[in-house]
Amino acid sequence: MNNLFKVAGLIALITIFSKLVGFGRDVVAAHAYGTSLVIEAYNYSYQIPAFALILLGGLGGPFHTATVAIFSSEIDNIGSIADKDRQSLLNSFLTLTAIVFFIISILVFFFSDQIIYVIANKATPQLHHLAALQLKIMSPIMFIGGLIGILYGISNVYKEFLFTSLSPTVASIALIIAIYFFNGTFGGSVLAWGTLIGAIGQLVLQLPVFLKSGFRYKPEFKFFDPRIKKILNVLLPAMVSTTIGQANIYVDMFFTSWLVLGAWSAINYANRIFQFPVGIIMTAMLVPLFPMFASFVAKKDMVSLREYFHKGINSLWFLSFPILAFIILYSFDGIKLIFEKKHFTHHDTIMVSWALIYLTFSIIPYVARDTLTRIFYAFGDSKTPFKVAVFSILTNFIFDFAFIKHLGIGAITLSTTAVTAINCIILAILIKKKTDLDYLRLRTPALKMFIATMAMVAVGLSTKLILNHFISDTSIYLAAKLCVYTVVCTITYFTAAILLKLNIAFDIFKKVKTKFIKAIPPLTTETED
Repeated sequence: MNNLFKVAGLIALITIFSKLVGFGRDVVAAHAYGTSLVIEAYNYSYQIPAFALILLGGLGGPFHTATVAIFSSEIDNIGSIADKDRQSLLNSFLTLTAIVFFIISILVFFFSDQIIYVIANKATPQLHHLAALQLKIMSPIMFIGGLIGILYGISNVYKEFLFTSLSPTVASIALIIAIYFFNGTFGGSVLAWGTLIGAIGQLVLQLPVFLKSGFRYKPEFKFFDPRIKKILNVLLPAMVSTTIGQANIYVDMFFTSWLVLGAWSAINYANRIFQFPVGIIMTAMLVPLFPMFASFVAKKDMVSLREYFHKGINSLWFLSFPILAFIILYSFDGIKLIFEKKHFTHHDTIMVSWALIYLTFSIIPYVARDTLTRIFYAFGDSKTPFKVAVFSILTNFIFDFAFIKHLGIGAITLSTTAVTAINCIILAILIKKKTDLDYLRLRTPALKMFIATMAMVAVGLSTKLILNHFISDTSIYLAAKLCVYTVVCTITYFTAAILLKLNIAFDIFKKVKTKFIKAIPPLTTETED
């Protein structure tokens, strides 16, 4: 458990750094282009490469998941150098992926005009031309995406998490450099070139661990190896499931178009804010846990699988409960401080706040659903999560339609919360066919977390009412108040968790105490002669 927390902490720090750099990238792009033709064309053209690079090839994506699921069981001793048989399997998988995605890259290059017409058929000729040009430039990213996902997986199988976690930062830095130094040189195409170079940098960053593990690539074509079929049985449904997941976005966009102008932007802002803390804790916990799940399943060690499932869920919920409460209490203040300037009005702050509050209720089932999904993948079963994802499109449509007239913008994010909860329940029921995860053991810790959260809400709300009575909401005072809220809520929640004897709170307390004691230099005393 200590090793898990150590790895999770490292990944969390790197993920926070990566997200901050990503935010800086967005600020630099906004300063350079605003909402001009260049950035608009880029946003249209980037949708296709982003699908390959982030959704298919990213951490937790189908290629990463399939690689971890299969090679965690193929490699008995994680510290050992890969033998020729495993190298041959990986080389065949890499070759097959390279061939398929190279063909897709060629198709994207030559049919970029037609693709842009489909996804932006109301675009002006200037926008269409620039978007198609940028898509041509970024078309090799289709080839790169799948390969990066495989190399991510190999790194994680060998318990190397640093380079995979740093990878998105490389892409952000490349784009920042491109905007700052080459904007005048490449004009409207600088964003596309920066994105392509960033993707290449992400691929190169994975090579040291790949080589350290003993792998050496050479083209191999053993596509009919039964293990390749096993990989594809995990990969293909997961790819389709990822694609299906995108369909929910289009359903939401359809219903959001019924609302006031700016509603979709508000939902996107809310989702980005939501994904900042959730992305950190999910990446930090599930990246090191998933190879363990796969290894336990391969060894048929269901006791360890169940134990680490409980540790993972309890850790995720321990962080999720206070995040949920904090957003409900202070989302309006935070959004006002960060976004409410110039073109971002008070009305926009209200819209984003309501969208975020409804969305944040999904955090508890969200982390549980994704953990359960990893267990299905560890069993080599990606079909069940896929079927549940298909079902979610229908449920999302029904909830959007049912809520839209009564809740406005909140209907879309509340629908997402409802769908997430239903998916989680379905997966929790279906996994029983494979193993008993003993959910009853989760009741007591969850109840204690809820009580600690209610204590935090009571103290946090009281603090807010007192400070609002004496201090105005100018930017500097608002920032100071948010700092006070954070400290007060953190201390209250953690103290309540300790008093309620939550094991995970004690684990964290012991680690902090140990670190603190180590940081204090020992006292020296002089002895008399």
